[in-house]
Amino acid sequence: MDECIFCKIIKGTIPVAKIYEDDEILAFLDIKPVNHGHALVIPKKHYEKMESAPDEVVADVFIGAKKLMGVIKEAVSADFVVLSVVGIDVPHFHVHLIPRYFNDKMPVFWPRKEYKEGEKEIVAEKIKKFL
Repeated sequence: MDECIFCKIIKGTIPVAKIYEDDEILAFLDIKPVNHGHALVIPKKHYEKMESAPDEVVADVFIGAKKLMGVIKEAVSADFVVLSVVGIDVPHFHVHLIPRYFNDKMPVFWPRKEYKEGEKEIVAEKIKKFL
C-alpha cells in the first residue's frame, strides 16, 4: 500500500521512534500519546484490519505486544499497560499499548450499558448465527 502511513514507516520514508523490531513486526512510540510510552505494534505486511490478517500475523503482533507491555510498564513506571485494537484511524492492523496510572483521571474502560430483560440472549443468538 503506497499511501498507507504505516507502510511508509516500515519502508523508512517516515521517521519514528522505534522501540522494537524483528522480521515480522515493528513497534514505535505514538506521535500523540495518551501517556508517555504509548506505543503502536504493527505487522510489517499490510493488512487493513485484524480480521483480514492471517492467524500467524495476529499471533506475532500479540506476542510482541505481550513482550513490550511489561517493558513499557517498567520504563515509564506505569501502574499498568492497556492494549487496544481500534483500527479506524489508520487502515493497517495495529495495536496500541498505553501506559496507565491509577491517578491519571482517565476511565479504565468505556461507559457501560445494561441489557434489558431478554436482550442479551437475543444478541447472543444473532452473534452465534455468524459463527
